[in-house]
Amino acid sequence: MAEVTAAAVKALRDLTDLPMMACKSALIKANGDQEKAIEYLREDAGKVMLKRADNPTSEGRIVILSKDDGSETVMVEMQCESPPVAGAPDFVNFANECAKQLLNGPGASSPAELLSQPAPDHAGKKLSDVLEDMINRIREKMVLSRILRVNGPTGGYVHHDGKQGVLFRAEGKVENPGVLRDVAMHIAGLKPTVVHPEELDQTLVNAEREKLTAEAKASGKPDNIVSKIVDGRMKTFFVDQGVLTAQAFAKEESKTVNQVLAENGLKAVGFTRWMLGV
Repeated sequence: MAEVTAAAVKALRDLTDLPMMACKSALIKANGDQEKAIEYLREDAGKVMLKRADNPTSEGRIVILSKDDGSETVMVEMQCESPPVAGAPDFVNFANECAKQLLNGPGASSPAELLSQPAPDHAGKKLSDVLEDMINRIREKMVLSRILRVNGPTGGYVHHDGKQGVLFRAEGKVENPGVLRDVAMHIAGLKPTVVHPEELDQTLVNAEREKLTAEAKASGKPDNIVSKIVDGRMKTFFVDQGVLTAQAFAKEESKTVNQVLAENGLKAVGFTRWMLGV
């Protein structure tokens, strides 16, 4: 058996950032071969995941990252078992690293595909390698559960606890990228269900319009006034039904979301809202 020196242990520790004793044990098993020792360490990460496979991952963090001009935004969700791990620097940094690669790399259609790509903050390593190393250090189940990348104009907002994220999509020329984030924050707070009135069940919309028309006509007002009354009350109906563009903008309630976007040369297209684990 080859001698496992303190220098070899330190070298493996510097390379993997794993505990000294874990590195020493792996080197002993690998008969001093560093590459084989790394393989053993990764196998250990797999054993941790297998042992804890049935453990719920109800904690974690959602991360959103946008290009400066709002042309693209990504959203990723990392899950773990406990609140302390969800707030640990290693965990938070890894979630951010996944978002960075998703935004600046070739893109990915699944978490597994993203994990197979290079880790931008760890030269020579894949994201899966970094994840395995983190699992070996922390000894808890962690999962990159979902990813999303969307072309702009886009903006995103993550709640301060990292458990709710919103990615908002618009069309038009972006002169003020901040308004995109503001609308995403509005969506997080007011939780609209659709973007435009046309997305509602039109049977329900028509029934409401007919009811309001009948009520207005019963007052004896002329048809042109009835039409204006109905249009005004339908705006209230759309707000009650959770139509984003009809809602009063959270940061300037004298205007609707639609008005604020129009003033900035934009039109709402869609949004994605994630709650952690939902």
